[in-house]
Amino acid sequence: MTEALLSAEHVSKRFGGLAAVSEVSLDLHQGQIHAVIGPNGAGKSTLTNLLSGDLAPTSGAVRLAGLNVTGWSPEKISRAGLGRSYQKTNIFLPFTVWENVRLAAQSRSQHAGRWLHLATGFADTNERAERALELAGLTQRRHAVAATISHGEQRQLEIAMTLATGPRVLLLDEPLAGMGTMEAERMVQLLLRLKAEHAMMLVEHDMDAVFALADQLTVMVNGEVIARGTPAEIRADIGVRAAYLGEEAHP
Repeated sequence: MTEALLSAEHVSKRFGGLAAVSEVSLDLHQGQIHAVIGPNGAGKSTLTNLLSGDLAPTSGAVRLAGLNVTGWSPEKISRAGLGRSYQKTNIFLPFTVWENVRLAAQSRSQHAGRWLHLATGFADTNERAERALELAGLTQRRHAVAATISHGEQRQLEIAMTLATGPRVLLLDEPLAGMGTMEAERMVQLLLRLKAEHAMMLVEHDMDAVFALADQLTVMVNGEVIARGTPAEIRADIGVRAAYLGEEAHP
Protein backbone atom coordinates (compact mmCIF):
# COMPACT_ATOMS: atom_id res chain seq x y z
CA MET A 1 0.00 0.00 0.00
CA THR A 2 1.20 3.53 -0.77
CA GLU A 3 2.30 5.86 2.00
CA ALA A 4 -0.56 7.53 3.84
CA LEU A 5 -1.38 11.06 2.67
CA LEU A 6 -2.78 11.94 6.11
CA SER A 7 -1.99 10.27 9.42
CA ALA A 8 -3.19 10.79 12.96
CA GLU A 9 -0.68 9.44 15.45
CA HIS A 10 -2.07 8.84 18.96
CA VAL A 11 -4.04 12.08 18.77
CA SER A 12 -5.87 13.21 21.91
CA LYS A 13 -7.93 16.25 22.83
CA ARG A 14 -8.87 17.09 26.39
CA PHE A 15 -11.22 19.81 27.58
CA GLY A 16 -10.40 20.04 31.26
CA GLY A 17 -11.08 16.59 32.68
CA LEU A 18 -13.00 15.42 29.58
CA ALA A 19 -11.15 13.40 26.95
CA ALA A 20 -13.14 14.16 23.78
CA VAL A 21 -10.63 12.16 21.71
CA SER A 22 -8.22 9.70 23.29
CA GLU A 23 -5.16 8.22 21.58
CA VAL A 24 -6.71 7.89 18.12
CA SER A 25 -4.54 6.77 15.21
CA LEU A 26 -5.58 6.33 11.59
CA ASP A 27 -4.14 6.56 8.08
CA LEU A 28 -5.80 7.91 4.94
CA HIS A 29 -4.57 6.61 1.58
CA GLN A 30 -5.24 7.85 -1.92
CA GLY A 31 -7.89 5.74 -3.62
CA GLN A 32 -9.58 4.78 -0.36
CA ILE A 33 -12.53 6.04 1.67
CA HIS A 34 -12.01 5.66 5.41
CA ALA A 35 -15.25 6.02 7.34
CA VAL A 36 -15.31 7.05 11.00
CA ILE A 37 -18.54 6.00 12.68
CA GLY A 38 -19.99 5.98 16.18
CA PRO A 39 -22.92 7.31 18.22
CA ASN A 40 -23.45 11.00 18.94
CA GLY A 41 -20.74 12.28 21.26
CA ALA A 42 -18.24 9.64 20.15
CA GLY A 43 -15.66 12.29 19.18
CA LYS A 44 -15.96 12.03 15.39
CA SER A 45 -16.34 15.74 14.66
CA THR A 46 -13.66 16.60 17.23
CA LEU A 47 -11.29 14.23 15.44
CA THR A 48 -12.12 15.91 12.13
CA ASN A 49 -11.37 19.31 13.67
CA LEU A 50 -8.03 18.03 14.97
CA LEU A 51 -7.04 16.79 11.52
CA SER A 52 -8.09 20.01 9.78
CA GLY A 53 -6.44 22.37 12.27
CA ASP A 54 -9.70 23.80 13.62
CA LEU A 55 -8.56 22.39 16.98
CA ALA A 56 -5.04 21.82 18.25
CA PRO A 57 -4.43 18.38 19.78
CA THR A 58 -3.54 18.09 23.44
CA SER A 59 -1.11 15.34 22.46
CA GLY A 60 -0.17 13.30 19.44
CA ALA A 61 0.73 14.34 15.91
CA VAL A 62 -0.94 14.94 12.55
CA ARG A 63 1.03 14.41 9.34
CA LEU A 64 -0.05 15.56 5.88
CA ALA A 65 1.92 14.36 2.84
CA GLY A 66 4.92 13.69 5.06
CA LEU A 67 4.78 17.07 6.84
CA ASN A 68 4.16 17.37 10.57
CA VAL A 69 1.24 19.82 10.51
CA THR A 70 0.40 19.54 14.23
CA GLY A 71 -0.65 22.97 15.47
CA TRP A 72 -0.81 24.53 12.01
CA SER A 73 -3.69 26.90 11.27
CA PRO A 74 -6.60 25.60 9.18
CA GLU A 75 -5.60 27.95 6.35
CA LYS A 76 -2.03 26.64 6.26
CA ILE A 77 -3.17 23.01 6.38
CA SER A 78 -5.65 23.71 3.59
CA ARG A 79 -2.93 25.17 1.39
CA ALA A 80 -0.82 22.08 2.08
CA GLY A 81 -3.50 19.96 0.40
CA LEU A 82 -6.40 19.28 2.77
CA GLY A 83 -10.03 20.14 2.09
CA ARG A 84 -13.02 19.60 4.36
CA SER A 85 -16.77 20.02 4.51
CA TYR A 86 -18.77 20.79 7.64
CA GLN A 87 -21.95 19.42 9.19
CA LYS A 88 -23.66 22.72 8.39
CA THR A 89 -23.47 23.70 4.72
CA ASN A 90 -20.98 26.54 4.31
CA ILE A 91 -21.70 28.41 1.07
CA PHE A 92 -22.50 31.98 -0.09
CA LEU A 93 -26.28 31.83 -0.53
CA PRO A 94 -26.78 35.11 -2.50
CA PHE A 95 -24.17 34.11 -5.11
CA THR A 96 -24.57 31.79 -8.07
CA VAL A 97 -23.16 28.29 -8.09
CA TRP A 98 -20.40 29.46 -10.45
CA GLU A 99 -19.51 32.48 -8.29
CA ASN A 100 -19.20 30.28 -5.20
CA VAL A 101 -16.84 27.88 -6.90
CA ARG A 102 -14.82 30.61 -8.62
CA LEU A 103 -14.26 32.36 -5.29
CA ALA A 104 -12.89 29.13 -3.84
CA ALA A 105 -10.62 28.66 -6.85
CA GLN A 106 -9.51 32.28 -6.61
CA SER A 107 -8.15 31.63 -3.13
CA ARG A 108 -5.49 29.44 -4.74
CA SER A 109 -4.88 31.19 -8.05
CA GLN A 110 -4.62 34.89 -7.34
CA HIS A 111 -1.51 36.82 -6.40
CA ALA A 112 -1.16 40.09 -4.55
CA GLY A 113 0.32 41.86 -7.59
CA ARG A 114 -2.77 41.16 -9.70
CA TRP A 115 -5.36 42.88 -7.55
CA LEU A 116 -6.12 45.59 -10.14
CA HIS A 117 -7.41 43.02 -12.65
CA LEU A 118 -10.95 41.66 -12.78
CA ALA A 119 -11.05 38.30 -10.99
CA THR A 120 -13.28 36.85 -13.71
CA GLY A 121 -10.50 37.33 -16.28
CA PHE A 122 -7.98 34.87 -14.87
CA ALA A 123 -7.83 31.71 -16.96
CA ASP A 124 -6.22 29.56 -14.28
CA THR A 125 -8.97 30.41 -11.79
CA ASN A 126 -11.72 29.77 -14.31
CA GLU A 127 -10.22 26.44 -15.38
CA ARG A 128 -9.94 25.28 -11.77
CA ALA A 129 -13.54 26.27 -11.11
CA GLU A 130 -14.82 24.58 -14.28
CA ARG A 131 -13.06 21.36 -13.33
CA ALA A 132 -14.56 21.43 -9.84
CA LEU A 133 -18.06 22.07 -11.21
CA GLU A 134 -17.70 19.15 -13.59
CA LEU A 135 -16.44 16.78 -10.90
CA ALA A 136 -19.30 17.73 -8.59
CA GLY A 137 -21.92 17.29 -11.32
CA LEU A 138 -23.07 20.92 -11.22
CA THR A 139 -22.10 22.22 -14.66
CA GLN A 140 -25.74 22.58 -15.70
CA ARG A 141 -26.56 24.51 -12.50
CA ARG A 142 -23.78 27.07 -12.82
CA HIS A 143 -26.12 30.09 -13.17
CA ALA A 144 -28.49 29.10 -10.36
CA VAL A 145 -28.43 31.19 -7.19
CA ALA A 146 -27.13 29.04 -4.33
CA ALA A 147 -30.10 29.92 -2.09
CA THR A 148 -32.54 28.49 -4.66
CA ILE A 149 -31.01 25.06 -5.27
CA SER A 150 -31.94 21.94 -3.33
CA HIS A 151 -30.29 20.87 -0.09
CA GLY A 152 -28.52 18.04 -1.88
CA GLU A 153 -27.19 20.40 -4.55
CA GLN A 154 -25.98 22.78 -1.85
CA ARG A 155 -23.96 19.90 -0.35
CA GLN A 156 -22.58 19.15 -3.83
CA LEU A 157 -21.70 22.83 -4.16
CA GLU A 158 -19.79 22.80 -0.89
CA ILE A 159 -17.76 19.85 -2.14
CA ALA A 160 -17.20 21.63 -5.48
CA MET A 161 -15.84 24.64 -3.59
CA THR A 162 -13.52 22.34 -1.66
CA LEU A 163 -12.34 20.68 -4.88
CA ALA A 164 -11.59 24.07 -6.40
CA THR A 165 -8.81 24.54 -3.83
CA GLY A 166 -6.97 21.48 -5.22
CA PRO A 167 -6.91 19.17 -2.18
CA ARG A 168 -5.34 15.72 -2.10
CA VAL A 169 -7.14 14.81 1.14
CA LEU A 170 -10.87 15.30 1.77
CA LEU A 171 -12.52 15.27 5.20
CA LEU A 172 -16.29 15.05 4.80
CA ASP A 173 -18.43 15.59 7.88
CA GLU A 174 -21.92 14.10 7.36
CA PRO A 175 -22.23 14.99 3.65
CA LEU A 176 -25.51 13.02 3.33
CA ALA A 177 -27.25 14.59 6.34
CA GLY A 178 -30.83 15.64 5.64
CA MET A 179 -30.96 14.16 2.12
CA GLY A 180 -33.72 12.17 0.51
CA THR A 181 -33.06 8.87 -1.22
CA MET A 182 -32.30 10.26 -4.69
CA GLU A 183 -30.07 13.05 -3.38
CA ALA A 184 -28.18 10.59 -1.18
CA GLU A 185 -27.61 8.30 -4.16
CA ARG A 186 -26.19 11.21 -6.19
CA MET A 187 -23.85 12.05 -3.32
CA VAL A 188 -22.70 8.43 -3.05
CA GLN A 189 -21.91 8.40 -6.77
CA LEU A 190 -20.04 11.71 -6.45
CA LEU A 191 -17.86 10.41 -3.63
CA LEU A 192 -17.09 7.26 -5.62
CA ARG A 193 -15.98 9.44 -8.57
CA LEU A 194 -13.67 11.45 -6.31
CA LYS A 195 -12.16 8.39 -4.66
CA ALA A 196 -9.44 7.57 -7.20
CA GLU A 197 -7.65 10.92 -6.95
CA HIS A 198 -8.08 11.61 -3.24
CA ALA A 199 -7.60 10.19 0.22
CA MET A 200 -10.95 10.58 1.95
CA MET A 201 -12.31 10.42 5.48
CA LEU A 202 -16.07 10.16 5.83
CA VAL A 203 -18.01 10.87 9.01
CA GLU A 204 -21.57 9.72 8.40
CA HIS A 205 -24.61 8.29 10.20
CA ASP A 206 -26.20 6.74 7.09
CA MET A 207 -24.98 3.18 7.54
CA ASP A 208 -26.19 2.04 4.13
CA ALA A 209 -24.04 4.72 2.51
CA VAL A 210 -21.10 3.99 4.81
CA PHE A 211 -21.00 0.32 3.97
CA ALA A 212 -21.47 1.08 0.26
CA LEU A 213 -18.58 3.56 0.23
CA ALA A 214 -15.98 2.64 2.84
CA ASP A 215 -12.85 0.61 2.24
CA GLN A 216 -11.84 0.88 5.90
CA LEU A 217 -13.78 1.86 9.02
CA THR A 218 -12.84 3.16 12.42
CA VAL A 219 -15.49 2.90 15.14
CA MET A 220 -15.39 5.38 18.03
CA VAL A 221 -17.27 5.42 21.32
CA ASN A 222 -16.66 8.00 24.07
CA GLY A 223 -13.61 9.38 22.30
CA GLU A 224 -11.87 6.03 21.90
CA VAL A 225 -11.45 3.61 19.02
CA ILE A 226 -13.21 0.33 19.79
CA ALA A 227 -12.73 -1.32 16.39
CA ARG A 228 -11.17 -0.82 12.98
CA GLY A 229 -11.23 -2.91 9.83
CA THR A 230 -13.01 -3.60 6.57
CA PRO A 231 -16.80 -3.28 6.27
CA ALA A 232 -17.14 -7.07 6.55
CA GLU A 233 -14.99 -7.14 9.70
CA ILE A 234 -16.94 -4.30 11.29
CA ARG A 235 -20.30 -5.90 10.47
CA ALA A 236 -19.14 -9.09 12.19
CA ASP A 237 -17.68 -7.39 15.27
CA ILE A 238 -19.81 -8.24 18.32
CA GLY A 239 -18.55 -5.24 20.27
CA VAL A 240 -19.51 -2.86 17.47
CA ARG A 241 -22.98 -4.31 17.19
CA ALA A 242 -23.46 -3.94 20.93
CA ALA A 243 -22.03 -0.44 21.28
CA TYR A 244 -23.18 1.17 18.07
CA LEU A 245 -25.60 -0.85 15.99
CA GLY A 246 -27.86 -1.53 18.98
CA GLU A 247 -27.57 -5.30 19.08
CA GLU A 248 -26.92 -7.36 22.17
CA ALA A 249 -23.57 -9.08 22.47
CA HIS A 250 -23.68 -12.81 23.08
CA PRO A 251 -20.78 -14.98 24.21
